[in-house]
Amino acid sequence: MEVSGVDSEGKEFNSAQEMWREAIGEEGDETKKTQWYRDGVSYWEGVEASVDGVLGGYGHVNDADITGSEVFLKTLMQERLVNGGTNQHLVALDCGSGIGRITKNLLIRYFNEVDLLEPVAQFLDAARENLASIGSETHKATNFFCVPLQEFTPAAQRYDVIWVQWCIGHLTDDDFVSFFNRAKGCLKPGGFFVVKENLAKKAGFVLDKEDRSITRSNPYFKELFRRCGLHLYQTKDQKGLPQELFAVKMYALTVDIPPKVHKTRSKTRGNRPQIIK
Repeated sequence: MEVSGVDSEGKEFNSAQEMWREAIGEEGDETKKTQWYRDGVSYWEGVEASVDGVLGGYGHVNDADITGSEVFLKTLMQERLVNGGTNQHLVALDCGSGIGRITKNLLIRYFNEVDLLEPVAQFLDAARENLASIGSETHKATNFFCVPLQEFTPAAQRYDVIWVQWCIGHLTDDDFVSFFNRAKGCLKPGGFFVVKENLAKKAGFVLDKEDRSITRSNPYFKELFRRCGLHLYQTKDQKGLPQELFAVKMYALTVDIPPKVHKTRSKTRGNRPQIIK
């Protein structure tokens, strides 16, 4: 990736390759790469299992975040799923689910089953508790996978939506691509990915040396999506977040370019999927 960036201590890098060589070593150096992931999990193990904890002390942005995600999701479901997904058994995967915040406040209301994927055991335990008293027999959290994203392989054609929010920055570029290549075969026909992440705007990337994550720019994301063979279906900027935080963008991604199957014309402007260039 020929894009310059910085780390959280102000050190400048001429390219992402240069940054990754410092962060995880040369290709084949699995020891340093393994330590990168261990340090990332260790950081979150020291964080309180609460909304304020998982949102880095900004628990008050939860409502704005969920509202923005819901508007985006509803539009996508109307455009992508037969009859907007009504009278179907819908299943979602919540990647980097943490304490179940997104599942509880959004996904469980739209999907009959939600699987949660989270590498921090204490967060997943909290998610079980938080979700135990909500939902119903027809809208419930089904599986709780305590597995790192880079090691997880979802079940084939199980999911209508795979939701990836505020977690993909912990993956190296190669593991980013590998995850989506594995996950592509886990979507049902018409299914899609939603990636919702912070954006670096003043640099091509920002490496956080404390939690072992990288905030990528929009061009950086698009290049990785292209490497994954994914098509950019629609994007939306998150509104209503504090100015001091990174900008946040939502990406809807599809495996192919199927025709829209909804019967009624959406009131929002639909974007025909295109391969990312």
